[in-house]
Amino acid sequence: MNKVLFKNREDAALKLIDELPLSIYSLENVIVLGISEGGLYFAQQLSKKLDAPMDILLTERIYSHINPKLTIAIVGETEEIVIHRALTDAFNIPKDYIYNEAYRKYSNEISGYIQKYRNGEGLVSLENRYVILTDECVETGLTMMAAVKTAISLGAKNIFIAVPVLDNVVYENLVTVCDNIFCPHKIDDYISIEYYYKEIDSFSFEEIEAIMKNNREERA
Repeated sequence: MNKVLFKNREDAALKLIDELPLSIYSLENVIVLGISEGGLYFAQQLSKKLDAPMDILLTERIYSHINPKLTIAIVGETEEIVIHRALTDAFNIPKDYIYNEAYRKYSNEISGYIQKYRNGEGLVSLENRYVILTDECVETGLTMMAAVKTAISLGAKNIFIAVPVLDNVVYENLVTVCDNIFCPHKIDDYISIEYYYKEIDSFSFEEIEAIMKNNREERA
């Protein structure tokens, strides 16, 4: 059975914007954060609609040393770590390995992206701000959970999640750690992002740089 929900990111963004309650438009001191490359597109679209600033919240996956395609944890740009306990316990993966990999990912990759996308500046202060975390989908929820932990560590007043599609089980987990979730499609048995978008090309570094350059110019 065909499960396509969106034509492309533009279509998904429009449907996501329709999910935003009127109360969100009346809030002051809002910031929208994309938590992935593709999520940055949604952050841009939501920020335009809400007339609010936007940015990218950087994270990196930590993979198992047994299976290099298996994500076992996520590290964020404030070095917050979220671990998939079921997987690390099942494969008996030592914590030292995870923390060493988190340090390596932060030093070698996240730091480089901070320099590339923000000229070396860290994420803006979220103290007493209403934060909307957005992405093009949520699969396991690890990346979103790391983003929530990062926003909390930076003093966010309230945290909202806005995504076009996510699994119902993941929804039940995430709704306990944020103030609200806006999502047009909460589904059972999530498969993969390609299954729900008719067109979903990779978001290029050039597209990311263009959005971030425009963001820096608007701030200036």
